[in-house]
Amino acid sequence: MTRVTMVLAVALLAGCASTVPKPKPPAEPGVGSASYRSATDSSLAHYRLALGQIAMGATLEAHEPPAYPKSMLAACAALVELPARVIVAADGHVSDVRIDPAPTRRSFVAAVRQAVREWRYAPLTITRWASDANGTSHPVDRETKPFSLDYVFSFRCEHGHASVSSGPDPARR
Repeated sequence: MTRVTMVLAVALLAGCASTVPKPKPPAEPGVGSASYRSATDSSLAHYRLALGQIAMGATLEAHEPPAYPKSMLAACAALVELPARVIVAADGHVSDVRIDPAPTRRSFVAAVRQAVREWRYAPLTITRWASDANGTSHPVDRETKPFSLDYVFSFRCEHGHASVSSGPDPARR
């Protein structure tokens, strides 16, 4: 009887036991990344160079891409792209960032402005060259000028690890 009693007791205990489901950990928010590329279809007016003038510089020297806004991670938009015009002063510092300020993208616009205002460019230098009577060329004068460049900033929300990329426009490779 003890064997039957033991089997019955185990069966009763097994029937009474209930499993409490473990609470699921809160869903991990998405991880965002941001990157940028030069806009290839820029409608920019460029400086017209006269005969004997050479333009140099206007190259990006110090730059960090914007950070994905933490306040937008919960919404986890698949892709947000912002075209922007970066206005650069004659000394190579960014003086303005022009972006369409759509109300639904304010956090992204703020992230772009915050990052791009720290960018530094080599100044755009226009040098005028002339030749002397012997045909030897030499610089006559040099001037730095303000300029602007167009970019497209892409924000992606991803699950897992963040990946931030920067570099040239893939269409130009």
